[in-house]
Amino acid sequence: MQQKTILVIDDEQVMRDGCSRILSKDGWSVTTAETGQQGLQAIETHPEEIEVVLLDLMMPGISGMEVLDQARSMDPNLPIIVITGYATVDSAVEAMKKGAYDFIPKPFTPDQLRIVVSRALDRRALQREAEFLRKERERSLRDVATEKSRIRTIINSMGDGVLVCDKESSLVLINPAAHRMLRISGDAPLGKRLSEGPVPPELTETIENSLKTTDKAYPSVSQELSLGESGKICLRAHTSPVQNDLGDIMGTVTILQDISSLKELEQMKSDFIAMVAHELRAPIAVVEQQLSVILNRMAGELTDPQEELLLRAKERTRGVLNLIKDLLDLSKIEAGKMVQYKEPLVLQEVIQRVVELLKPEAEGKRIDLQFQPLPQALWVSADRNSMEGVFTNLLSNAIKYTPEGGKVWVTLSEACGFVKATVSDTGIGIKGEDLQRIFDKFYRVKSAETRRIIGTGLGLYIVKNIVDAHLGTISVESEVEKGTIFTLLFPKESKPFVSQGEKS
Repeated sequence: MQQKTILVIDDEQVMRDGCSRILSKDGWSVTTAETGQQGLQAIETHPEEIEVVLLDLMMPGISGMEVLDQARSMDPNLPIIVITGYATVDSAVEAMKKGAYDFIPKPFTPDQLRIVVSRALDRRALQREAEFLRKERERSLRDVATEKSRIRTIINSMGDGVLVCDKESSLVLINPAAHRMLRISGDAPLGKRLSEGPVPPELTETIENSLKTTDKAYPSVSQELSLGESGKICLRAHTSPVQNDLGDIMGTVTILQDISSLKELEQMKSDFIAMVAHELRAPIAVVEQQLSVILNRMAGELTDPQEELLLRAKERTRGVLNLIKDLLDLSKIEAGKMVQYKEPLVLQEVIQRVVELLKPEAEGKRIDLQFQPLPQALWVSADRNSMEGVFTNLLSNAIKYTPEGGKVWVTLSEACGFVKATVSDTGIGIKGEDLQRIFDKFYRVKSAETRRIIGTGLGLYIVKNIVDAHLGTISVESEVEKGTIFTLLFPKESKPFVSQGEKS
């Protein structure tokens, strides 16, 4: 039997040696890499030998997140366990969202490490057995489930829940973990149709859609399920159709993971950020007001050096207030409360208002800020404050990143039932490698030109979430030293009816 190999990617020699000693005692082969690049080379060179990867997120050079992305592109089924310190638990949560199997916080005990690795190896074994099942032509999933005792043993010992359905949407296998997660009491409901069993309706719908598909390349579907009256039990379900070599659907396999603790941790983080931001806003605003009073000579005359120092302090204070505003907006987005009230809006009126507010800022840099409203009104259904925030952010960024004497302009048109808006500039542009990440949370383009520009890295993330909440799309094109174009599409609305009484 081939020995199972575990790859440890960590820049700390002590951590690599410690993991090797612990795991080798259980008969597992361990190979190590001190950089992300070495780890990726090992995965690429020995794809069949490496069963599990232990990955440190905080490494010099290529980051752990980038290693995670590239490793999953090489082998989507490779279990990757994130090693993280307590200070980076939020990064571990983000890694789980990107497909990491599990995470283990530093420092950990040998038993904790063995348990997590053992579970990952069991999952890897299950995945390979499932691949074997898909190649079975003449046997039904029910036959395989009853005859393959080895597979049943693996499935029953897994920490993840497993549901297997045949092509008639009847349950043929459900392991103890799934029993526990779905709060099923009594015997397993084997042989029952999904509609008659304890499976949540949204998961039943996903499984039945998978069984009906005629697409041979039909992907697995991931979804989150909230159970219980309070909705505090949260499960992640991955559903995949099982096909034979001819492409016929034999059934489905669903893997359930309990992510309630991760959701609770995420909620605690969001609540903490919202609380801190809310408590800081008032005192920082008072500081800014007092600085304005002093700068306006209302408390006496200032020397030139004093004025320069106070101007810098006010600029930094304004930056902190902008960060607080973005953090509060981020909390609203995560709570699903960013867009609360939609009404019929004439989009050119919203844009015109934003352009007028930003005119002084543009004139201060001798930037030509232009917007030519269309003669006909283009209506959209939108939250006015959110829509103003979208165009304020895009235009403010365009002004910030455009050198003096440049040009910023907004166009508005109708395109195939959508209202199309573009925000263009003749600014410094964005490199190709940065374009795919500018809508990520806390991501900022780093260059000599942007070093002195204050920002939070949240603006475009918030913009994209607002646009998505309005069922719209946003895209970007850019060329270094020539400029950037943001294109937004919103569903067009008919002109709202106004009664004669409302007119009077």
